[in-house]
Amino acid sequence: MGNFACYNAEKNESGTIMNQNDRKIISPFGDDKDFSGCALFGMMNTQGKRFSSKDPVRAITNMHDRGNGLGGGFAVYGIYPDFKEQYAFHIMYLSKDAKEKTDRILASKFDIIYDEEMQTRPANVRDPPQVWRYFVQPQKTRPENQTEEDYLIEAIMHINSETGKAFVFSSGKNMGVFKGVGFPEDVADFFCLDEYEGYLWSCHSRFPTNTPGWWGGAHPFSILDWTVVHNGEISSYGINRRYLEMYGYKCTMQTDTEVLAYAVDLLMRKQKLPIEIVAQVLAAPLWSEIDRMEPKQAQLLRNLRQTYGSLLMNGPFSIIIAHHGEMIGLTDRIKLRPMVAGTNGDYTYLSSEESAMRLVSPNLDKFWCPRGGEPVVFKLKDSLGGFK
Repeated sequence: MGNFACYNAEKNESGTIMNQNDRKIISPFGDDKDFSGCALFGMMNTQGKRFSSKDPVRAITNMHDRGNGLGGGFAVYGIYPDFKEQYAFHIMYLSKDAKEKTDRILASKFDIIYDEEMQTRPANVRDPPQVWRYFVQPQKTRPENQTEEDYLIEAIMHINSETGKAFVFSSGKNMGVFKGVGFPEDVADFFCLDEYEGYLWSCHSRFPTNTPGWWGGAHPFSILDWTVVHNGEISSYGINRRYLEMYGYKCTMQTDTEVLAYAVDLLMRKQKLPIEIVAQVLAAPLWSEIDRMEPKQAQLLRNLRQTYGSLLMNGPFSIIIAHHGEMIGLTDRIKLRPMVAGTNGDYTYLSSEESAMRLVSPNLDKFWCPRGGEPVVFKLKDSLGGFK
């Protein structure tokens, strides 16, 4: 289970009780705040070999004490080989009327190849909604100047914002998001994830930082095949949201993390920026640091901050970004949330704690602690071999 079985507490100068491993601060009034809450774990086979949920579930369960039972979830890549050319929509319905409205929207915009209620089993989760799966192809009658991906995003935003109680929480090809209100091991049990295989799994424990735990607000957050799991708090949510709304994104999941998924989609898919540049946008260096850099690099970073200042993510965060063929880890510029990385043969890992990696891979070939603001990028091996 969790790794924080006991604390050796001592008082600091203000009289606040602190434990030695700095996991919690307990006020003299009895209130406590867990500054390291949330658990993240990512595991990828760089040869593209699919593997079961066993190790990802064991790893995220090992960090049980970081969660609270109000949110857990998984993003899995490579799980629908029989429908790999179709977009897989996972949609949660909070009312019968919402499903009827959504079915009409889908029929007007897509060719539905196959749909079904998603397989679930009784598990320790709270108030599960009806969850439906659709495999779809966009109809060809879209505007000539609109890409297929933008056509899908427009439809997804329409469903999420106009139907009232329907939410598309997964929409990529040959991948899927599974999330809900419960501990991650219970969410995995509910969605029967022991029956799935994928070559990349990202996992999250806990719930949206500043909102009640609800099914749409659990992590991962997804748009097309981009997914994000996040530990921390985005205090710049308001300005980030307003900026993204100028590009047609609508934030309906009631949580700060949603802006990260849409920002990654905008910068990496739509504007085709490399992750090294995206990292400098999301976790930009301080102005004082930029002033000390050599002129060419300083000018680049000034230009980025002036162009994308509204996408700077203020506040502590560590995130795992995933899409087909790539798993990326990134923390805020001063690393206020933990993240470690490791490799073992063709398997690569990102985690909030080393213990979770060691549980599933005791003998790592390489282990390190990434610096704040510096991305860790694992890729599928190409014909030349190797990954970054």
